Amino acid sequence: MTDIKAALRAQHIETPSWAYGNSGTRFKVFAQQGVPRDPYEKLADAAQVHAYTGVAPTVALHIPWDKVDDYADLARHAKDLGVGIGAINSNVFQDDDYKLGSVTNPDPRVRRKATDHLLECVDIMDATGSDTLKLWFSDGINYPGQDDIRARQDRLAESLAEVYARLGEGQRFLLEYKLFEPAFYATDVPDWGTAYAHCVKLGPKAQVVVDTGHHAPGTNIEFIVAFLLREGKLGGFDFNSRFYADDDLMVGAADPFQLFRIMFEVVGGGGFDPELNVAFMLDQCHNIEPKIPGQIRSVMNVQEATAKALLVDREALAAAQNEGDVLGSNAVFMDAYNTDVRPLLAELREEMGLAPDPMAAYAKSGYFEKIAAERVGGQQAGWGA
Repeated sequence: MTDIKAALRAQHIETPSWAYGNSGTRFKVFAQQGVPRDPYEKLADAAQVHAYTGVAPTVALHIPWDKVDDYADLARHAKDLGVGIGAINSNVFQDDDYKLGSVTNPDPRVRRKATDHLLECVDIMDATGSDTLKLWFSDGINYPGQDDIRARQDRLAESLAEVYARLGEGQRFLLEYKLFEPAFYATDVPDWGTAYAHCVKLGPKAQVVVDTGHHAPGTNIEFIVAFLLREGKLGGFDFNSRFYADDDLMVGAADPFQLFRIMFEVVGGGGFDPELNVAFMLDQCHNIEPKIPGQIRSVMNVQEATAKALLVDREALAAAQNEGDVLGSNAVFMDAYNTDVRPLLAELREEMGLAPDPMAAYAKSGYFEKIAAERVGGQQAGWGA
């Protein structure tokens, strides 16, 4: 139990700055009270999540949504709040120029603009101390014959190579994939195999990020995780929950058993080894639920899945597997999943000097009432800001 607690205490779950802003559906963005108006206020809210969970010490930024004049000052502000800057997320999908794609666009001017933005994000990494650039491209085509599929892969490879060459010592980029949307006929990075192939060609500083919402229904995500870990190419996760092929709901909300299965493979594949530097990041927004509690609950969901994965009796499981005991193997696996780990985590938090129930502690803190009263006027952060 001591080893399990040590692993849980060392766990780091990164929260995304955009989760603290206004968001909604395709049809409406819903405003809430107390929403941050700038990146500094986003960091203040993220610091609350870390204060009550103890395992969310970094915050992912999104450029240009979190653009500031002085990134070094933003990093100092984060440090003063007790958190740090995590991954820098690029944005080459919200500009009119990118209607036909960004780095795969047939127009060389647009490709240059998109690649320059990615290089700007590396500059921001330098200024903030971040070691990770996260890349997602909405690039693709909607109709057969609209563009040359192979040529688009060539353009993608060319841009990735230029960004890769710009990375400094200790820096890397994570390439995300997405099944579809907004490209419905052929997406340029539609699956983990495409992302993996590009990253293998580039070298060790290029890795794949697995977004748990970006798969076809029925996809065995834990197999993908196990394979990428085995190949040393799993750079991190974007955790969320899904009912369709891309949802930004709270992680573990739709299928907590899947989250457990994923974390089981992470534990078994050495994914918590600091040398592998697998990033555990949330990538979700809170449309109808309050922002900070939504992030706290999400962190707790990941903790619970991790605790259950750590409780699997690996020796008993291996013995049953080696004996070909199908039902026995499954029983060992399910025993861990069916264990109530909430008392264990409450005890761990108390040992860390934290309240045993982060949700209740935050609700009693008065922080929401404070920011609701103070953050009046100005432009609330949201999609595109």
